[in-house]
Amino acid sequence: MRIGFFVWEYPPVLVGGLGTYATYITRKFVKMGHDVMVFTLNPGNLPTREVIDGVEVHRPLITDAANIFPLFVSDDLRRWGTNIKFFNDVFIYNVLSATKFTNELVRKENGRYDLISIHDWLSSISGLIIKNELKIPMVFHAHSTEWGRSGNNGSEVVNHLEAMTARMSDRIITVSNMMKDDLIRHGWEGNKTNVVWNGVDPKIYDPKKVNDEEVSEVREMYKIKEDEQMILYVGRLTWIKGVRNLVETMPLVLKDFPKTKLVILGRGEDQQNLVELAGRLKIRDNIIFRFEFVPERERILHYAASDLCVFPSLYEPFGIVSLEAMAMEKPVVVGARGLVGFIEQIIPSGPEQNGIHVNGYDATDIAWGIKEVLKDKDLAKQLGKNGRQRVLKDFTWDKVAEQTLKIYQSLL
Repeated sequence: MRIGFFVWEYPPVLVGGLGTYATYITRKFVKMGHDVMVFTLNPGNLPTREVIDGVEVHRPLITDAANIFPLFVSDDLRRWGTNIKFFNDVFIYNVLSATKFTNELVRKENGRYDLISIHDWLSSISGLIIKNELKIPMVFHAHSTEWGRSGNNGSEVVNHLEAMTARMSDRIITVSNMMKDDLIRHGWEGNKTNVVWNGVDPKIYDPKKVNDEEVSEVREMYKIKEDEQMILYVGRLTWIKGVRNLVETMPLVLKDFPKTKLVILGRGEDQQNLVELAGRLKIRDNIIFRFEFVPERERILHYAASDLCVFPSLYEPFGIVSLEAMAMEKPVVVGARGLVGFIEQIIPSGPEQNGIHVNGYDATDIAWGIKEVLKDKDLAKQLGKNGRQRVLKDFTWDKVAEQTLKIYQSLL
């Protein structure tokens, strides 16, 4: 197949799980014999057309019309304030990408494409334009929704874009059964909505490929001693990830396990609030903040150096970080109240248990889950081993690609 793949973040520009997904799945498609043309955002300093690991990547150069949008857009967009620049970038990236795909790759170069793959609202405008122009099949990948990300207080424009793209698409693919149920509750068509879990590469995320010296270097960098325990959080620093509740958990954990450090890797709008919260709780010495998107190899070393990984999300359609931790044989404590896809990854009891479910809204319950792992090293080790086995069985990119391509092929 020849696939037009539209996703707003792609290497070297990565923000979160969507970029990780796009990186692995497109390269896997190519290795399986398919042609993939990626259209993604250009920050202004990247080539407009290049090939990366067999994937042809297009990044149209955008322009700044942020001061013009308020002249004619809806009141909803005017309320974005300074964030209107972000909508500008997304909108112009979409229009230019759709124009280049339609007029240059298809009409001028006589390219034949079997379908277009659209990822979240951030690329939905491209999908809608191309669908109108070329009438080729469109698959809409719903990795999350505006109502979920915002707690039902999001942008009317984004909600409308999501709903319209879902309605116009030939198939919808989402990342968990819980997410599918939520889409149906909001009026999306269940008979064309499919579930394909995300994955991880266990050959890259492999504890056997990390040596003791590398692990020691990570812990020494944060001044974590051999007799201290390291809790790791990786992800965006925003309310839906439950990071604030995780920080509030630490006094309860330290009461029983005083030799514990929490390392928080990521960035987001809650950065300053988290630092101030740690100060008010008088636990600043036990929390290490690193406000940046850490490259993959370094992230792997952090997993290897940790004793426990905690992801207390309040809204998480899937969550690739837990798979990364599981592949590295680390026990995980995850939020399991509300729409949280971790529930489908983490087995909380029985012989295959690989982690613990907690209420991400409740610091006391998060603390209980953390302490359950910290107090029993044998249990922690077994949870980690079970986690990697679960990854090998159900969460590899090969499996994700095969299931996704089967859905794509049903449209040919």
